[in-house]
Amino acid sequence: MLEQGGRRRTRASANCIVECAAKNSKPKVRSIEVTHKSPMTEADTPPRGVGPERAASTGNDEFSVLMHEGPEDALVQLLDNARFDDKHLCLLLLRKELSAGFIEQVASRERWLKNYAVRRALAFHPRVPQTVGLRLVRELYVTDLVQLTLSPSGAPAMKHLAEELVLARLPQLPPAQKMILAPRGTARIAGALLADGQAEVVGTVLESPFLNEGQVLRVLSRINVPARVIAAIATNGRWTQHYSVRLALVRNPQTPLAAVLSFLPGVATTDLQILGQSSSVPSNVRPHIRRELANRAQHGVEPAKMSRPRRK
Repeated sequence: MLEQGGRRRTRASANCIVECAAKNSKPKVRSIEVTHKSPMTEADTPPRGVGPERAASTGNDEFSVLMHEGPEDALVQLLDNARFDDKHLCLLLLRKELSAGFIEQVASRERWLKNYAVRRALAFHPRVPQTVGLRLVRELYVTDLVQLTLSPSGAPAMKHLAEELVLARLPQLPPAQKMILAPRGTARIAGALLADGQAEVVGTVLESPFLNEGQVLRVLSRINVPARVIAAIATNGRWTQHYSVRLALVRNPQTPLAAVLSFLPGVATTDLQILGQSSSVPSNVRPHIRRELANRAQHGVEPAKMSRPRRK
């Protein structure tokens, strides 16, 4: 029995040694922390294009893509998007290729026409339908009307209406606003400002690049023009270099006599003869005209070189 017990202990010890060796021989596995990213949402991916079905509910992140690249059917849906505001629309209307149909879609929505910036952008768009444009022009400020009259892409009918509206509003404008318009208005607007005779405006408008000889002559032919306007023209070298302007100044009763006398030597003899017999010439000027004619006849004096310009 003692021998059997010893054998059992020997087997148990051997089994223990085997088990321990097995445990020590297993490789150790290091724990690796794995982080799982949440799946990328649709809003995180850069949009490659937004169709009409999504335009009405798209967010601010996709407006830029639509405004620059979106087709018009998607843009029409965008007009009803609550998050699409007037600033977005004004940027969109910078796209010159937008069709007249799309412009009409914008103009038919009262929500957009409440905003002045949108109305202005529509009126200035090169493809605005004329019926829509003529309606919008009547709601523009004077400075924008003047800008529209000079727009190269504006329809002639709209530009003409804009000019007429400016001319109708001129008498009510304050001097400061007339000063702003003086160097910017069309020839007709510049002529109207000159005839208006606002003291602060006359000098500026005479240097306007848009004022022309025809408008100056129209002002000189009017009866009720302030004397300061006539005097300003008579001393402005830009306009007195024109032969027709000098003749008109000689005829005008408000032209300072000193200026008239400086013009007479440059007037052609045939024109002096006509002026001397014209009842439109002031009575105090006619004696000087006759004296100039007599001097030429006696001494054979020719008109000064500042006479008639050469005809092309």
